[in-house]
Amino acid sequence: MLGPQVWSSVRQGLSRGLSRNVRGWASGEGKKVDISGIYPPVTTPFTATAEVDYGKLEENLHKLGTLPFRGFVVQGSNGEFPFLTSSERLEVVSCVRQAMPKDRLLLAGSGCESTQATVEMTVSMAQVGADAAMVVTPCYYRGRMSSAALIHHYTKVADLSPIPVVLYSVPANTGLDLPVDAVVMLSQHPNIVGMKDSGGDVTRIGLIVHKTRKQDFQVLAGSAGFLMASYALGAVGGVCALANVLGAQVCQLERLCLTGQWEDAQKLQHRLIEPNMAVTRRFGIPGLKKTMDWFGYYGGPCRAPLQELSPAEEEALRMDFTSNGWL
Repeated sequence: MLGPQVWSSVRQGLSRGLSRNVRGWASGEGKKVDISGIYPPVTTPFTATAEVDYGKLEENLHKLGTLPFRGFVVQGSNGEFPFLTSSERLEVVSCVRQAMPKDRLLLAGSGCESTQATVEMTVSMAQVGADAAMVVTPCYYRGRMSSAALIHHYTKVADLSPIPVVLYSVPANTGLDLPVDAVVMLSQHPNIVGMKDSGGDVTRIGLIVHKTRKQDFQVLAGSAGFLMASYALGAVGGVCALANVLGAQVCQLERLCLTGQWEDAQKLQHRLIEPNMAVTRRFGIPGLKKTMDWFGYYGGPCRAPLQELSPAEEEALRMDFTSNGWL
């Protein structure tokens, strides 16, 4: 059961309602908070002894903060959140909140396997500065994660969360796509403001945008590789791993799409596809962190069991960037 302190925080959050016109809250006119824009999913730096390196985290945030991002995602997949303790997850959120520019949104990944644990983590992340909670689908018992089960899970989390909730579907990691019918039902909840879809199926993204168009529901593309296509179908932004190294270029692609400069957007999108694949599906977080080292950020090691790239993999990674003119 939720502890008395957590329940007290929940009640305080609910008593405030959803009418505060501050970061992360829906407005009194019933319009949900605007989450449109580009977000880098911040990596978690580690020392050589696998401790969280909060100093390097702050340095990365100060550099990323000079770019025109809408905000930052912390404790997403690229943050290695499954490898962190609960206290580390909260300390990382707190550190990012203090280091990032005050006018940016902080979306914090609060998903856990159980509904109870997710509620507790969401409340705790709100207390340390998160503006919204990005909640990944529970997946360990994926065979029983029906639409009904997921609707119940997300509804309970959103009911008890003092901050807005963003749904998070990342089938490459969970083996589970949040069903469209569940998304449509959940879009009607006043404290569920949108979704990050990392599946890469742009027809699905277009369908979700279409079926939730009356709910003020906002869809964020989960990767730079299909960002242009997602904008064309009505997405409002993206959470893009590639933005950790090519942030200016990803933001430029956003501007080209929003201003209707589709020919230039297409040319830029083409040059981002291979680098994006390299730091996501092909080489994953080790590839992203290695690339961050090349581009003046601190990538550093991953936490075990993730391993560093082999020399051959590192060379292939470099080629994906050099062949497109980025290195």
